[in-house]
Amino acid sequence: MANAITRMITLFSGSFVGEDQFGNKYYHQKKAKAGSRRRRWVIYKESDEGSRVPPEHNAWLHYTINDFPTGGTAKSWQKPHEPNHTGTELAYRPPGHILEGGQRSKATGDYEAWQPE
Repeated sequence: MANAITRMITLFSGSFVGEDQFGNKYYHQKKAKAGSRRRRWVIYKESDEGSRVPPEHNAWLHYTINDFPTGGTAKSWQKPHEPNHTGTELAYRPPGHILEGGQRSKATGDYEAWQPE
């Protein structure tokens, strides 16, 4: 969640631009300083985690694109955006991982374990 200072800056100098499918809200400065561009920022709906920003909104935040993205820009071959799941129940765990039972499949014939003499 945004801290009190960010909320105050948003209240006094921020202008709401839009919201993404995860509920994150995007803002930019009402007025840019002379010779510079408007600052852009996001207030996350849940925890402050950068991977929760979809790629098209990340491009807007970093001035890669000028217009705020609207829905329907995904191609048919693109998967929906998912935040980084590291450290959560949804994280990938390869076969043999301790949290997946710790049992690996047997080694194939091309592998021979080293044995000290």
